[in-house]
Amino acid sequence: MADQGRIRVLLVDDHQVVRRGLRTFLQVQDDIEVVGEASDGEEGVARAEELRPDVVLMDVKMPGLDGIEALRTLRDLDNPARVLVVTSFTEKRTVVPALRAGAAGYVYKDVDPEALARAIRSVHSGHVLLQAEVALALLSQEDGVGQGRGGSLTEREREVLALIADGRSNREIARALVLSEKTVKTHVSNILMKLDLADRTQAALWAVRHGIGA
Repeated sequence: MADQGRIRVLLVDDHQVVRRGLRTFLQVQDDIEVVGEASDGEEGVARAEELRPDVVLMDVKMPGLDGIEALRTLRDLDNPARVLVVTSFTEKRTVVPALRAGAAGYVYKDVDPEALARAIRSVHSGHVLLQAEVALALLSQEDGVGQGRGGSLTEREREVLALIADGRSNREIARALVLSEKTVKTHVSNILMKLDLADRTQAALWAVRHGIGA
């Protein structure tokens, strides 16, 4: 029986040597357990639905269903796994679309092993893992989105938005504000609708730009 205290990770990459290297490192981490592997996006989605991992390490460039389409599929299925995109430095332009599709963050394939473990723990804790260059790219792409609409938010919605900007998950927000997770989910949906934003990443960046929260 799996240790319930461990972070359950699924590896999705079309290169077996990459999966083997990731597994070799991660299996020596006391708080991380690799529960499965997949060699393409379609198999990754199926395995994520079957295994219900906490975190998915997802390659971007794969034959058939690529990482970004796999992300969109998992989002549409309302799969709770946090997805950490693994990409190469030369594929930087894919990072923003991946975040838009629902990724919780990204790491480069040459990431230091200890930094990878920290990244897995970070996204598992509900944080969005953004490097400065990506945050700036997102902000420039979203220039004007939600402008002038902050006044339509209720005080409670502004509190929820501030915690989203702080990288908190719905569960953590519910605990902090003494609300049910269902109520928090409703507030998040209202925030996205009022600000005409697509996802939590855009909401967090909007909040930072407008001086709310982090």
